[in-house]
Formats: sequence, C-alpha cells, structure tokens
Amino acid sequence: MRALICGSMAYDTIMVFQDRFKNHILPDQVHILNVSFLVPQMRREFGGCAGNIAYNLKLLGGDPLPMATVGEDFGPYFDWLDKNGIDRRHVTQVPGSYTGQAFITTDLDDNQITAFHPGAMNESHRNSLADVQDVDIGIVAPDGREGMLLHAREFAEAGVPFIFDPGQGLPLFDKADLLGFIDQATWITVNDYEIELLQTRTELSAGDIAKRVEALIVTRGGKGSSIYTGGHRIDIPAVTPAAVNDPTGCGDAYRAGLLYGLLHELDWPTTGRIAALLGALKIEHHGTQNHHFTREDFERRFMAEFGHGF
Repeated sequence: MRALICGSMAYDTIMVFQDRFKNHILPDQVHILNVSFLVPQMRREFGGCAGNIAYNLKLLGGDPLPMATVGEDFGPYFDWLDKNGIDRRHVTQVPGSYTGQAFITTDLDDNQITAFHPGAMNESHRNSLADVQDVDIGIVAPDGREGMLLHAREFAEAGVPFIFDPGQGLPLFDKADLLGFIDQATWITVNDYEIELLQTRTELSAGDIAKRVEALIVTRGGKGSSIYTGGHRIDIPAVTPAAVNDPTGCGDAYRAGLLYGLLHELDWPTTGRIAALLGALKIEHHGTQNHHFTREDFERRFMAEFGHGF
C-alpha cells in the first residue's frame, strides 16, 4: 500500500551564533538595523515536509511516494533519497530555480532568525495526481499555495482519502479556501496554535470541524495529542524522549505515524501512539532526517513505552 506525500522539499542551512542577539541589537536603533553575526558552526540538512514525512514512513517499512518541485541544486538530495530507497519519480526539477531553503541562525538563548526562500516550491502546481498510479492514501502538507489547492481537489475527485496538514502554510488561505479543504479532506491534522488559527479563519469550532471529517488530530508538543473522531476525543500521551536535541521536524514524524496507521487500518489509539513515538525519536537527534532505527528497534521501544505491541 502506498502513500502519496504532496509537500515541500527543502534544504535547511543551520548556523549557530556563539553569543546572544540581544547583545548586538539595540532596541532604540531597530529602525536602522544593520547587523552581522559570525557563525563558526554551520550544517546543511535535508528537510521539507514531504521529504521528512517520507523519510520517517520509510523507516517504519512503508512505501512513501513524495511529490514535490525542486531546483537545479537538488542533486545531493536526489542521492539521499536513492540511498534511503525512497521513490523520487514525482520529484520534479524546475529549470532556473533553487530548491526551497531555510537559513536559520540560532543564538545561545535558542532565539532564531530565519530567512526562507521558497524557490521551486512555488511551482508545485506543475505536478498532478493524473500522473500517479496505485496510491491508497495521500497527504497535502505545506507547499506552494496553488499546488496545495490543486492536489486537495485532485485527491477528492479521484476518491483517494487524504490528510490535510496546513502547517505553516495556513496563513496563505482565506475562509473559503479553508472550508474547501475541510470539505474535501478525510482527516485534518494541526498543532495547538494552528487549530486556533483555523477556527478563527473558518469561524468554526474544533467540534464543528471534527464533524466534517473522519478525524481531527491536534498535537500539543510535550502535552501529547488529541484525536477527535466519531463524537469522541482520544487523548494520546506524549513519549518522553531520551534527550531533547532538536524539535524541528517532530510534527512531520508524527504525520508519518498517522499515515502508517491509516494505511494498515490500525485503531486510533494505536495510530496515535505510533505517531507520538516517532516524534520522540526525532527530537532526540539534530536535523530532521538524521535519526535511524530498524523496525525491530521501533517495536521494542513501543512495547517498553506502552506495554503492548501493534
């Protein structure tokens, strides 16, 4: 069984400033701000929602099919996908463009200054589900605006159940757009901030949204997550990680767990726990695709955390 993962693929360039921004930014001079930070530490990571979700689903033994638009600089990422056995036939290079990339500078207080260049991501509407065969489930994750609208509509028209995961792309859409996504989607997943914004923009309560889909999943970081389905709320406990190194990409790991459970028709308590454990395993490592485990490792950790298998 296959999952089509529509979303972004990006490079994350992460730099560490060995001081505090507040020591170099004068509050009364921000109107003429001109600063430069020496960053002796830098690393480049493979990222983007589609890439992260696909990577985590593959670790569980799934067969992910990412769909994304990327730039001419995507060569190293292609090699990474090949190395990990991830099908890249629907990752489309856009001539004359860069792959989407985030440039993140972090100081010693964990404050961040980020610049994001969407690049080829804005051309995601070039990809169409008409070119895809044999998928059982899908997800519309953060991507170019037109691409997200197109792929949701195509999933609905093809009768393929899909998760709507607006993420950081949520502010791109107005009330009509978001109501359209809700009516087309089978499931919706958001974090605790995004559910508030979604309610404000749609003028619907969380309960109203949950009634329009098979399940509404709301993640709350270290407080766990809740799955609203069939008029009930299922609370999923958070998994305590062995170390908290980097929360970036934890949401994508969680979503890979949702896809795995849905593909295998597992119940919601089990699906939510798989997702929660994936998020914890990710947070134990820096970067979004640097954690590794075997299926046997995952099953042992699941048994230790929850006292039963899946």
